[in-house]
Amino acid sequence: MKEKIRLSGVPETMLQTVYARAKESRGRGAIHDAKAEEIIEKLDYDFSLADKDTAMHSGVIARTIVLGRLTKAWLGAHPGAVVVNIACGLDTRCYRMSGYAHWYNLDLPETMAVREKLLPESGTISQIAMSAMEDWGSKISEQNVPVLIVIEGLTMYLNAKDVQQIFAVISSRFSQATIFVETMNPAMVRHFKEKSIDASNAKFTWGIKNGKALAELLPGFRFMEEHSLTEGMAVFAPIYKLLDKLPTVRNISNKIIVLEKEL
Repeated sequence: MKEKIRLSGVPETMLQTVYARAKESRGRGAIHDAKAEEIIEKLDYDFSLADKDTAMHSGVIARTIVLGRLTKAWLGAHPGAVVVNIACGLDTRCYRMSGYAHWYNLDLPETMAVREKLLPESGTISQIAMSAMEDWGSKISEQNVPVLIVIEGLTMYLNAKDVQQIFAVISSRFSQATIFVETMNPAMVRHFKEKSIDASNAKFTWGIKNGKALAELLPGFRFMEEHSLTEGMAVFAPIYKLLDKLPTVRNISNKIIVLEKEL
């Protein structure tokens, strides 16, 4: 019996993104995501818009590649660390990574109710049903260990105050933390539309120019580096190897910004 899922707004976008990963995994294969394929088999949902939305598909796969590389490298350098995946939706990265002591998947209660059904998790993978702006730090039991916080596909639906609040929660709980946060360029927020995302009534609302500008909004956090999603696009669309060298293309593309909490 397939699961009928009823969601709207930002929580519904997780269905589009897991579909994009499953389709890529089954097809061209720039990523391999067996869990995403399993999830799609279980769902009774009309993916026809997501199926046609090549812009959304390319963006999701590019960020999966870039964040996969960064997370793998970071975990290699910090064995036994804790990872918190904020706004996880139906993300399956915890099944493709190794070397962590504990992985926490966090999202809104209505989203986590869906995840719990499709991906029941326990042991070294925990689920937290809370807003990223609440005191979720109190649910993390480990003390004085390196922590990686991944914030993917979220900030573009918030505003600057919300983003500052998420980082205030991080700051109040962890003495050392590395954050990978996906951001959108303000021009793209104004003009870019993804048909499948638009249909779920989720709207892009916030963007920032670059990592330095983001760090200026966040006292106590230091900008380390940033990666344009064009780096991920280059894996499956070779033209991006050239486009990635053009500052204008790099600048309008979504970025994964790496920040560290200053001790």
